[in-house]
Amino acid sequence: MLEHVGEGAHAFWGHATPDAAALDIAYQTAPTLEGPPSPRRGLPALKLFDHIRSPEIPFYLGWLNYWSAAAAKVIGFPDPARDSEVLKRARRTASGGWVVQLTDAPLDLDNPTHLDTLKRTYERFPEIGARAAP
Repeated sequence: MLEHVGEGAHAFWGHATPDAAALDIAYQTAPTLEGPPSPRRGLPALKLFDHIRSPEIPFYLGWLNYWSAAAAKVIGFPDPARDSEVLKRARRTASGGWVVQLTDAPLDLDNPTHLDTLKRTYERFPEIGARAAP
């Protein structure tokens, strides 16, 4: 479904994420009363949407991720030497984009393996959330 919506809308990127994980992901960008975001569980802080330099750059990761060919290019995916783990749960779309599933089961950040996978994926793609140096 995510692929069909992404391809049909000519989207740059999209995601599908269980509600419980989505709340933690929201804390990565939501400013607190004191100022910057306050990510939970050791997740990285992400730039606010209006501070991301290009619409092709995904704002954040989800459980299922749709990356158009343009989005994949800007984040450097795929790199066969670095993305063997991610490529195991990824497939190419008809337009040259990708659908990338981070974990076999729906993302559950109470599961240490899922949390570790999300953190490793953010480390691999610093462009996501505009964390890379311009």
